[in-house]
Amino acid sequence: MKDSQDAYGHQIYDRLKGKVAFEIVEREDGFFTSGARYYLSSYEDWHTHEKKALRYVRGRVLDIGCGAGRISLYLQKRGYDVLGVDISPLAIRVCKLRGLKKAKLIPITKLNSKLGVFDALIMFGNNFALLGNPKRAKWLLRKFYRMTSRNARILAGSIDPYKTNDPAHLEYHGFNRSRGRMPGQLRIRVRYRNYVTPWFEYLLVSKQEIRKILEDTGWRLTRTFASKGAAYIALIEKER
Repeated sequence: MKDSQDAYGHQIYDRLKGKVAFEIVEREDGFFTSGARYYLSSYEDWHTHEKKALRYVRGRVLDIGCGAGRISLYLQKRGYDVLGVDISPLAIRVCKLRGLKKAKLIPITKLNSKLGVFDALIMFGNNFALLGNPKRAKWLLRKFYRMTSRNARILAGSIDPYKTNDPAHLEYHGFNRSRGRMPGQLRIRVRYRNYVTPWFEYLLVSKQEIRKILEDTGWRLTRTFASKGAAYIALIEKER
């Protein structure tokens, strides 16, 4: 990723330096949303469903899309062997500045068994969406199966795209269906100041859709942790 494309990284780096920073998420249909997310927030400020899900972490951990390292740093302090990975060079720099011992610049598609064997994969912050689309999701989940231990778990955050009454979202769902795509299969990019990421696929799914995606990957959905809104975390375990 070029520096001019690292909008996400520049935003969290500026926040680390005490600046006011807001990211803009642009969807392909022209819809925009913005906000200052809690990338640098402490455990006390996290959502309840995230805290509950973290009780199921075990062994060696891979934090996929680690961002500023809030999950990795929390687990590291509690004695876990954690590796944080992200596609953003500045995000990895922020992780290291904040004290994360193991952080690597690796795209999700390049993850493989060369990194070692993991017992838990963390995908908080709606990072199940980084799987991109149904076909790529199955491919990546099979890769994850091969790089994890026998009793490994995935803790994956998502947003149920159907829990909305917003006409703009409902219209986009219809637009996706007309193209043979899943309703929550977004094409977006992130903007911050004069930095703009490339367009990328971002897959929001319901619990029922996660079950469908997991078929024939060696994984199964065993539990979900719900929030007060549309966000939730899925506990995904290996089939036995």
